[in-house]
Amino acid sequence: MPRTSDPLRSSDTGTNLSSRTFECMGTVISLTFADSPAAGQETQDELAAATDVVERLFRELDETFSLYRPASEASRLARGELTLRSASPEMRARYAEAHEWRLLTGGAFSPERPDGVLDLSGLIKGHAIREAGRSLLALGRRDWCLNAGGDILVSGSPVPGSGAAWKAGIVDPADRHALIGGYALGGVEGHAALATSGSAERGEHIWRVDGGSDFVQVTVAAADVVTADILATAIVSGGMPMLNLATDQWDVAVLAVHADGSLLATPAFRR
Repeated sequence: MPRTSDPLRSSDTGTNLSSRTFECMGTVISLTFADSPAAGQETQDELAAATDVVERLFRELDETFSLYRPASEASRLARGELTLRSASPEMRARYAEAHEWRLLTGGAFSPERPDGVLDLSGLIKGHAIREAGRSLLALGRRDWCLNAGGDILVSGSPVPGSGAAWKAGIVDPADRHALIGGYALGGVEGHAALATSGSAERGEHIWRVDGGSDFVQVTVAAADVVTADILATAIVSGGMPMLNLATDQWDVAVLAVHADGSLLATPAFRR
């Protein structure tokens, strides 16, 4: 998916921002922690351990759900070697969640490809980010930004205790080195998650609803990352009717890019 920009740098905040990255699910995952300038080696060891937990979670989900891994449970389902009824509880749970989203979006989001193969990739990365966030909070980490290929979840602040928001930029689909806007995440009352979907970076990988949509990129900010990720994909797929449904039914902010480069933004993005 198109990537947003990096979170705030330490020079912007007067705070140590420690970042660690790894590759999984076909993208780069970046985890940034905010700590006081006095943070010592013990804190750095804790951050490394927290990153290991997040990486292990991503890899375990990828091993189960990736259709690029021949031995994965998802690939076995796709080949007909396994039925959904006999699949693991985790597979059935994620299918049930994806099916619920299909109903909520009127079919603009679907857990099946046009050829009928079950493909939960539209949900799994967001689910991985969601579970990683829960793990970080359980480990006592409160101030962090997790960016998985442009889908972002934040907690706390880049300046711990200040209420300041994390800042993310939205990349121009026509020029990967330029930004078309920005959004403040977290803070006192802000959305905690941002997701971007579209065809500009990875080609036409989203199945569009009959009637089509001319959106080449859609960014959604929401309280949780799965909602942001699903709705961004659904709006690219379903076009204006889905965008209207999303803004009517969910507390979200949306920035959509038309094929001609024009922008459509809800008030939060226009600010």
